[in-house]
This record gives sequence, structure tokens and C-alpha cells, in this order.
Amino acid sequence: MALSRRLPLRLCPGPSLLVLLLFVRSCLIEAVNLKSSNQNPVVREFESVELSCIITDSQTNDPRIEWKKIQDDQTTYVFFDNKIQGHLAGRAELLGKTSLKILNVTRSDTASYRCEVVARNDHKEIDEIVIDLTVQVKPVAPVCRVPKAVPVGKSATLHCQENEGYPRPHYRWYRNDIPLPTDSKANPRFRNSSFVLNPETGTLVFNAVHKDDTGQYYCFATNEAGSAHCEGQEMEVYDLNIAGIIGGVLVVLAVLVLITLGICCAYRRGYFINNKQNGESYKNPGKPDGVNYIRTDDEVRNQKKQLGKVIGPKILSPRDSRHA
Repeated sequence: MALSRRLPLRLCPGPSLLVLLLFVRSCLIEAVNLKSSNQNPVVREFESVELSCIITDSQTNDPRIEWKKIQDDQTTYVFFDNKIQGHLAGRAELLGKTSLKILNVTRSDTASYRCEVVARNDHKEIDEIVIDLTVQVKPVAPVCRVPKAVPVGKSATLHCQENEGYPRPHYRWYRNDIPLPTDSKANPRFRNSSFVLNPETGTLVFNAVHKDDTGQYYCFATNEAGSAHCEGQEMEVYDLNIAGIIGGVLVVLAVLVLITLGICCAYRRGYFINNKQNGESYKNPGKPDGVNYIRTDDEVRNQKKQLGKVIGPKILSPRDSRHA
């Protein structure tokens, strides 16, 4: 049986394949393409920054360039009609053909910026690239709240807060210029203390203060742009005077007892008896000896009427009956 040998097939590029490859290559070359050396620039406030937008391929000598700012779901022009627009007017400029340089950046410049290029002579006329700019803001002096005096064994909370820095700062507390750890149990130097520091919120919490916790406290707020601290504030830890507290309570009780006894004595002596002067319960004061009162005609008539009601009708004598 004869064995047949298979010969390998060789594909040779024909005229049609070459034309297709040249067409695709020409289409790729005649398309505008953009790139950036840094799509996520980070800069500190009040410095300058370059938003890189570079044309890598284009057959158009004078393409149209536009920059737009995208912030809080709103899109506004930054560079349009060959000039800087909006809030960047006077502190931004175009570098080369397409890149944008912002001078004296502020926190409000944090946003996404879109570079758009329109090349009329290219098969693919439009391309765009987005640059995300982050402006770091140095913290200002934080607001610190430190209790002035705390009794031994009681809890205490120190607060430190700063709202201007970006990114959000981390916090660290100092006592008498000595940095405090996040947990007193982690450092033998603070074995007599019992506190926990939260570097995210800035709270320093003492479960039970000790005499060694007396001192001057201040807090630092720090982020990538810098740091700031508040003024030192004194916290005093004092012992409770148990004997003084008991003595004060006894003095108050003694005063209350004396007041109660005084009120009882006053009642017994009649200082708090009230005369009833309402309606018929009122009684005229007794007539003092040796004083004669002059009655008016109305009082005499009223008295006679009252006597007539008590005595009843008068019985006439035979003599009076004859006259009647």
C-alpha cells in the first residue's frame, strides 16, 4: 500500500489581501488619537497643575480643541472658541496645542476635565480623554474640647475636629508635648492610664482618669497636604473630698431641722392662724370696755325688724283693743 505524502499549503498574500491591509493601515493612520501622560493628577491647593492631552495621530494641521469641566453632574466650558472660559479665565492657559495648565488651583477645581479634539481631515474625526484632578487642601487649626477638671476614677472625653482639610485628616493627641498612642495598654509608659484614641474621629476617651492624666493636651490634624494643631488646654484630675461632702450634707440636714422646729413653734403660738372673713362666718370684733357706739337710723330699724321676728306678733290689752 503506497503512502501518500501531504504537502504543506503556503498562503501567499494576494493582491486583494495587500490592498485590504493597506486600507486598514491608512484608516488607522488617518484617525485622530489622544493620550495623556497623567490622567489622575494630584496637586496641593494654590499650586499649578498641567492637564496633559496629547494628539498622537492626526492628518489635520489645525484641529478644534475644547476643554470641559464635569462636576456635580454639570458640564461647563473651560476652553472654547480658542479662549479660556468660565471661572478659570485669567488663571489658566493652553500648553502646546491641547494641554491645559491651571494656575493657583483651589479646592473648587477638584473635578473631571474632558479634552475633546475634532480633526476634520481624518477618517475618525473626534476623540476625547478625561483627566481626573484632585486638589489637596491643608487642614486648618482644629477645634479642641478638653474638660478642665475631672475627679479621680471618672470618665472623660476629649474632642478634636477639623472640617477644611482634604483628604479628611487623621488626628493625634499630645499630653505635655508627648504623643499619645491609640491605646494606653499598648505602651508601658502609660500603664497608669486607661484611654483609647480614635484617629479617624479625633476623640480621646478615658475610661477612668488617674492623677497622672493631669496635664496640657492638644491635637494635631494631618493629611497629605500638611498639618495643623489647636492650642494646649489644661485638664486637672483631682481627688474627691469624702469628709467634706459628708460634712456639707450634715450641715444641710441640720439647717432643715432648725427650719422645721421654727415653723412648728410658730404654729403653736398662733402666728399662722387665719381669720375667716367670708360670708356670715365673719364676726365683728368685741366692743372694748368704756366705748359707746352711735347707731345710725338704718341700724336701729334693722335691729327692730330682727327683734320683731324673734318676739312674734304683739298681744293687745283690752285697753289697746278699744282704741284699735
